[in-house]
Amino acid sequence: MQYSVVILRLIPEKSQSPYYEEFTVEAAPHERVLDVLLKIKAEQDSTLALRKSCGHGVCGSDAMLINGENRLACSTLVRDLKGGTIRVEPLPGSRVARDLIVDTDTFWQKYEEIMPYLVNSDPPPDRERLQSPSEHEQIEESTRCILCGACTHACPTSWANPDYLGPAALLKAYRFIFDSRDQAVNERLERVNRDTGVWECYTAYNCVEACPKEIDVTWHITRLKKAALGR
Repeated sequence: MQYSVVILRLIPEKSQSPYYEEFTVEAAPHERVLDVLLKIKAEQDSTLALRKSCGHGVCGSDAMLINGENRLACSTLVRDLKGGTIRVEPLPGSRVARDLIVDTDTFWQKYEEIMPYLVNSDPPPDRERLQSPSEHEQIEESTRCILCGACTHACPTSWANPDYLGPAALLKAYRFIFDSRDQAVNERLERVNRDTGVWECYTAYNCVEACPKEIDVTWHITRLKKAALGR
């Protein structure tokens, strides 16, 4: 089938004003939006800029706004998009570096702020640090996060408040705060228990709708709020 692909472009060395450019592409219904974009880059305009790595929904690098929704280009099939037009734009809420590439420096700074690593001062065991199935169940869903940023870039609070930690960072905080092996619970709770942390979440549920891994991000942030109150 023939598809009309409309892409929001920004080429800083030419102009600071974004503009839409339309391409016509032959694609099979089972192909992905990533395949379509790479066809455009290979056959029609090599200057098209986008991020991509694994191409299998693991790295999260090709998150973008597709037909009005934050999605992974590698996980979105052409046949799942209504109509014959595919509209692709960069993720909202961040400075656009070029075309479909947004500046992620602030996103990663907030991620680092919640200490995204296991803290345990006990002598390391001969093998791994064990936890029971029920203990792991507490964090299992949160470990599925691939840090694509789709949730944070869909969050209206993140758009309005650049200091808000955002859903992705808070979900990662949950992953370690509720990890039975971690020993930095209080320090992490101090970092999220503030106006620009969990209390800036107004449960809009945009993060839940945007998550390509179907994680109930809002539920996890609610658990963080209860933990902060309990403390």
